This record gives sequence, structure tokens and C-alpha cells, in this order.
Amino acid sequence: MRKFISITLISISSLFVFNTAYAGKLVIESWRNDDADAWNNAIIPAFNAKYPDIEVIFQTTIPVQYAGSMNAKLEGGTAGDLITCIPFDQSLKLFNRGWLDSLNSLGGLDNYPQVAKDAWSTDDGSDLFCVPMASVSHGFMYNKEIFAELGLSIPKTESEFFATLDKIKDDGNYTPLAIGTADTWATAIMGWQNVGPNYWAGEKGRKAIITGEEKFTDQHYVDLLTSLQRWSNYMADGYQTQTYPDSQNLFTLGMAAIYPTGSWEIFTFSQNADFEFSAFPPYTQDGQTDCYIDDHTDIGIGLNSASKNKAEAKIFLEWLTSAEFAEIFANEVPGFFPLHTHSINVNDPVAKEFISWKDTCDTTIRNSSHIVGRGEPNLDGVIYEVVSSVINGTMTPEEGAAKTEASLANWYEPHQ
Repeated sequence: MRKFISITLISISSLFVFNTAYAGKLVIESWRNDDADAWNNAIIPAFNAKYPDIEVIFQTTIPVQYAGSMNAKLEGGTAGDLITCIPFDQSLKLFNRGWLDSLNSLGGLDNYPQVAKDAWSTDDGSDLFCVPMASVSHGFMYNKEIFAELGLSIPKTESEFFATLDKIKDDGNYTPLAIGTADTWATAIMGWQNVGPNYWAGEKGRKAIITGEEKFTDQHYVDLLTSLQRWSNYMADGYQTQTYPDSQNLFTLGMAAIYPTGSWEIFTFSQNADFEFSAFPPYTQDGQTDCYIDDHTDIGIGLNSASKNKAEAKIFLEWLTSAEFAEIFANEVPGFFPLHTHSINVNDPVAKEFISWKDTCDTTIRNSSHIVGRGEPNLDGVIYEVVSSVINGTMTPEEGAAKTEASLANWYEPHQ
């Protein structure tokens, strides 16, 4: 009798373990508080349709506080199971401190091109520590009603771009460019990283800065800053105190014709603008025959090394590599483009427009992100200051180029 009871208890115990092997609760840490509804109402339910016993909670932190918050939580052992990853060095630091697991053995990683993996890999490529999730592309959004009213065509070259701005300015009813310099990062990201790849030739120029073959004092960087300096002639009065939200409002209220931005704004503008808008790609230099689009690796997800639910977390991460997730994410969060190689259908017309540019232009990533952004002073911060100062007229393009190069040469041997 005791033997029978013992066998029965073992059998019940085994059955319980089998049935609950993938039961658990996963917490995703993210700085993206604007797409929480997409996660809670579409992405997580789609995952739970296949894995109903794994509860997933999407937990957000204010974006500007995210990096500091994650450092504190990971160090204190209070972070969630899955960590939304900022590209390149910030996440690499987390991996190097032992806070993120290597994901080399995860299934589905063959569904990504190498350029997508590079954003969350060690310098030698030996370890991948975050699953690539999405990129964002740069360009210009425009009010189609204003363009129709003024008989404007889509500009392609630098001269056509400024000719279009002249026509809008001469009309006098609309601000030509909805951007200001109060938030210095905005003009750098929406200007330097937007049209810049057409001046430094995309990946060729980005890698040449890393190797030291090119300098920020080279003529094409001076030419870029000279072009950006001209933007001030078409910005709103008092643009020096105009913040990023001010620029968004100026465009969504129909008061500005063109908004230098990126695909991440599609999600917001689709909800707030009561007019039809679209986008056109970054202008090229006059006489340039090729073109380049900054399609920046923006967001990934890694596994907290201290997670107590690693088996469940890996199931979720492998599901993220699927075509099912890619299509849901692309359509629930338009303007954030999955980094998978899967062929998917995108419904939003403006998102489709951004994607179409990749058929004719080579893609690259922001040139201050990989390796050269590690030192002090921080290269991004220097570029923010330089671009806003050049646009404000307190620094010449030549001075701006020299300041940028000096900041990198201060610590980075290939530029010394």
C-alpha cells in the first residue's frame, strides 16, 4: 500500500511539473510608454493565444529616466525579466556587467540581418545580448493640403528643398519648417542624422569616422553644417525657445508645412492631425546620384541574468523572432519597422512611404552611436550643441566641425 501511494504521489508530482513547466509571470521593462496599448491589447494577447499559461506584464518607465532606473534596478535585483534594450553602448555596458544573458543559442536569430544584430552584439560579434526588434527612419513629413494649396512638388535635392521653403515663406501663411533649437537634441537628430548620410555617404562615411580615415573637419561635414545653418531662415519667429513639443503642435495644428522628423512620429500624428500628411526622404546634394537613409536600430529586448523565469522568457524572445510578431508590431506601432527579414504587410500609408525609400537608397545608422560615442565629452552631446549653435548663428560651420573633431580627438586614438 505504501509503495502504491508513493508511486501515485510521484506520478501526480510529475504531472504537475509537466503541466506547469511553462507557467509563470514575465515582466517587460520599457521606456516606451506611448505604445503600451499596442502591447497590452494586441501583442501580448497574440502571444497568450499560443502560450496561455505565461502571464506577461508590460511595465514602463519615463523615457528620460529609463537608463538610470534600469541600472539601479538591475544592480538592486528588482528589475523585470525582460529588459528593453537601447542600441549599442548603453546595453553593451549592461551585458559587460553581467546583467544581461548571452542569447547566442536562442532560436530564430537567423531571421535578422547582421546589421540588425550589430546594435546588440559585442564588438567582436561573439555574443548577442538582445533580440533586435525595430528601427526608425529619418525624413520629412509634410502637410499634403498645404502642398496642394501652394502647388508644391516633393523636393529631392538640396536646391529643390530650399526653393520649396522659399515658396512657402513667400506665401506668408505657414511656417516652412516646424523645428526649434530649445531642445538641442531635436535639431541634431532631425537635421544632422537626417540629411547627414547624404553628405558622408552612409555606411562608408560612418565607418571611416570609426577608423579615423575621415575627420569631422572634412569638407562634407562643413557642407552639411552650412546646409543646416540655412534652416534658420525658414523656422518660426523665436525658434530659439521653441521646444520639441512646440514643433509637434505647430505641425499637427496645420500651421507649418514641413516637419523634419522620423518615422516614430507617425503613431502620434495619426492620432492628432486632422489633415492628410505624408513624408519625403532626406534631400541629396545637388548632382548626387546615390542616396542614403538613416534607418536606425532603435529597440531590442534582452534577458535579465537574474530572472527566475528564464525558460518562459526564452519562449517569449523566440516568439519575438517570428513573422507573426513582426507584422503585429509593424501595424500596431506604425513607424517602428521590424528588423526581421520576414516579408510582412504594412497597412499605414505613411509607414509604407518610409519603407519604400529602402528600395532605392542604401541604409545606414546614426554615425555617433557605435564605438565613437563612448568617450567624454560624449559625441552625441557635442553634436547637439554644435548643430543648435550653428543654426542659432553663434558658431560658424567651420567652427562647429572643428569642435566636433576636437571632442573626439580628445579621447579616441584613431583621431589623435
